[in-house]
This record gives sequence, C-alpha cells and structure tokens, in this order.
Amino acid sequence: MTDPETTQPDLVASPGGGTDAVAAPKPAAKSELRETLGFLLKLAIAVAILRSFIFSPFNIPSESMLPRLYIGDYLFISKWNYGYSRYSLPLSAPLIPGQIFARLPERGDVVVFKAPPANSEDYIKRVIGLPGDTIQMVHGQVILNGVAVKQDAVPDFTIPVSPNYQCRAEFQDSDAKGRPICRYRAVRETLPNGKSYITLDRGQTSADDTDVYTVPAGHVFMMGDNRDDSEDSRFAQEVGGIGYVPVENLEGRAVIKFWSTDGSAALLLPWTWFTAARWDRIGGGF
Repeated sequence: MTDPETTQPDLVASPGGGTDAVAAPKPAAKSELRETLGFLLKLAIAVAILRSFIFSPFNIPSESMLPRLYIGDYLFISKWNYGYSRYSLPLSAPLIPGQIFARLPERGDVVVFKAPPANSEDYIKRVIGLPGDTIQMVHGQVILNGVAVKQDAVPDFTIPVSPNYQCRAEFQDSDAKGRPICRYRAVRETLPNGKSYITLDRGQTSADDTDVYTVPAGHVFMMGDNRDDSEDSRFAQEVGGIGYVPVENLEGRAVIKFWSTDGSAALLLPWTWFTAARWDRIGGGF
C-alpha cells in the first residue's frame, strides 16, 4: 500500500525503456509573494522611523504664517530638535512616555506642533515666548519681558490672487501688468536673540492689545506671522484658541521648502502640474 500523504515523483521514460524520477516544481509564486510582502513591511518600518525621528513632510493649509509660508507650500521638518514624545510618532501612538531628549526651542523658530486642547491637529507657528517669559501686545507690537520688540517698516507685501489664495475687497490691488494681487502692510520684527522675520498688519484688531501673558513652565508661546489672521497663543482655549503649548507637543522645526503650488493644477492635465508650481519658492531655510 502507498501512503496517501506522500507525494510521488513524476515518472518519465528513460532511453533504456525504464522510468526516471523527476522532482515536482517548487512553489515559486508563493516564495516571491512572501519576499515582496517582507520587502514592503521593511519599507514601511523604515519610512515610519524616518518620519518619526529624522524628517517629516508638512504642507501649509492656511495663511496664518504669511508672508513666510503660503497655502500650497510643502516643507520638511526636522524631528530631533526638541526631543521626542508620542506626538513624534505616526497617529500619535502612545509608545513614548512623556518626552525624551527634551530641549527648548529658540525664540523665532518656526515649529510644527499638536495644537491643544485636542492635541490632534497639526499647526505651524513661530515661537515667541519661552517658559517664564511675559508677553503682551500693545498697538500691534510685541512686548517681551517688559521690552518692546524692535519693529522696522518694510515695503508692502503682495501675493498673487490664485485658487490657493483670495483676499478681502479692502486688500485687493493689481500689479504693474494688471494682474490681481493682495496687498498688506508689512513690518520687520527682530527678537532679542537676533532672529528677524516679516509680519503682516491688516489694521486694528482685538488681538493688537492684550493683557500680559506669563508663559508657564514646560510651555511655549506661539504666534503666526500674519498677526491679524492667526489662531495662536494670544487666544485662550476657552474661546477656541490654543493657549500655551506644552513643549512635549512640539513635533519638529521647519527646515526647507521642497515644493509649492498655487492650486491651479488639474489632476488629469499633467502639464498644469508644472505651470501651477511656484518655482521661486522652492528651497530656502528658516
């Protein structure tokens, strides 16, 4: 009797009239599938490590950081500058208790962070105050630790009207060629450590004059460069703002723009991917 569980080799006729055993072909397809799945798993792990601990991409969804960042800008953030917490990981996976290798940012750093109180949405703002600092806005000027931050007038900031950017009627204008633009008053602000950047002024708003804020331990004070159109630390969480931002919520520092689009590209029209690109905005540090 033969064992039904035993696989018998195929038999073929030999030149002498007998039969020779020929081994059955190996299941190559299953082996290739296993190798492909293994490669994809390793790739996914490598990407997760890269995004969590080294560099991560981020795209700009709002105009709160004009004129430094436009809607449609894409940039890389470095992840090691301020240490690591659960917010460094994809989906904020609770794998890191508290914060490790923690380090405070410098005033003037442009930082991506999880916005309190929900800690679920990514924001990008500029660090203005560190733990223990006092901050106040007086007639649109930052008062840092009792001293007015230096301001210098600069030429107006203009930005072309595009699918990614529209403006209210009072800021509409046209350039020398008659193309529609938005025009805003601009001011150069220079922090005590020498960090300098341009901010926008859209006129008098409730955020131009505030009480004195005292930044608590373990937190930082964030502001957008587009001062009159930014949900930032000037607004308490109780009224829909973000208040003070815990240091462990910091995900990384903006380092370089790698792409920018005005929003006019059409998915099925490949040539528009290039005509929509803002080539002059690619590159440049923070």
